[in-house]
Amino acid sequence: MERSESQFGVGGDKERQDTSRPRRIIHVDMDAFYASVEQRDRPELRGKPVAVGGSAARGVVAAASYEARAFGVRSALPSITARRRCPDLIFVPPRFDVYRAVSGQIREIFAEHTDLIEPLSLDEAYLDVTENKQDLPIATEIATMIRARIKEVTGLNASAGISYCKFLAKMASDLNKPNGQAVITPKAGPDFVAALPVKKFHGVGPATAAKMERLGIVTGADLRSKPLEFLQANFGKSGAWYYRISRGIDERPVQPDRPRKSIGAEDTFAVDIFELEAARAEISPLVEKVWRHCEAKALYGRTVTLKVKYADFQQITRSRTMSLPFGTAADVQELAGSLLDPLFPTEKGIRLIGVTLSSFDDDQRTPPSQLSLLV
Repeated sequence: MERSESQFGVGGDKERQDTSRPRRIIHVDMDAFYASVEQRDRPELRGKPVAVGGSAARGVVAAASYEARAFGVRSALPSITARRRCPDLIFVPPRFDVYRAVSGQIREIFAEHTDLIEPLSLDEAYLDVTENKQDLPIATEIATMIRARIKEVTGLNASAGISYCKFLAKMASDLNKPNGQAVITPKAGPDFVAALPVKKFHGVGPATAAKMERLGIVTGADLRSKPLEFLQANFGKSGAWYYRISRGIDERPVQPDRPRKSIGAEDTFAVDIFELEAARAEISPLVEKVWRHCEAKALYGRTVTLKVKYADFQQITRSRTMSLPFGTAADVQELAGSLLDPLFPTEKGIRLIGVTLSSFDDDQRTPPSQLSLLV
């Protein structure tokens, strides 16, 4: 059943106001994407609490159906905690090839309306429809058409947020989930932000929210009351961003060619690892996966980051940046291994290892010569 549309603003063409031609931005977010695909393809899972990823004893939840969310099961929750919250939870392995294929279908639908598409992940994207291929003046109508077309083609539900900037479009897409949409107009934007708890701001994590609360900043209105100098002194470069969004100002354009900043892979083990050689053996398939994706996108990075999560869920990262991009997967693997070596011997087991490649050179589109890690 589709949820009703919310509008935060006044009259006329909903999101259009008498300002100097504000942009019309749509944020489309698929509802419980991975879990919804599984329920679509496996009728026996429909109406039941489903967790994608992990297992009953190990790993973490990658996605949860709305039936599971009712029990407090969320993505990134340890599987054992998810099972404790929902004893009837059904774990299913992820099928990323299927999710990518469905995501491709969805992006083809976006492209029917605009070329200004900025994907954020497989299941969400920003669209700038200020100028659109159907020459429609009202973004809410475009969002409704897109969501209906997604349902027709994929059988899945999507929610949407419509506003004059990316920040508020993102916030609006959460207001009527699942299977709904909401509008925040230019006139209503500043007041909407003022009433919003800062802990719900997109991009404000728990640590930053806690710091803001210690400084007496609980709502957007509290944030707006602080001078720019105060915010910069306490939050560095982010201070100017907080100053602007507290006033409903976000001038970031939708970037269809947004460069990929990193590519990584990780694995959670069925049994904790205590030995160096066993840990090194787990690095190889991770590096191969990362390198394969990088080669497919002609991306050659200079920074390797190793992520390790221990049995007690303590997480650490180690990284090293080279002067030139890596030339082979073997180079990446050798450096990742050198980052791993100092962590042993260890008294507590390792439950997860991840490898990420980043610092991609914009002008590097062909494989560099093989490098020595001693360079």
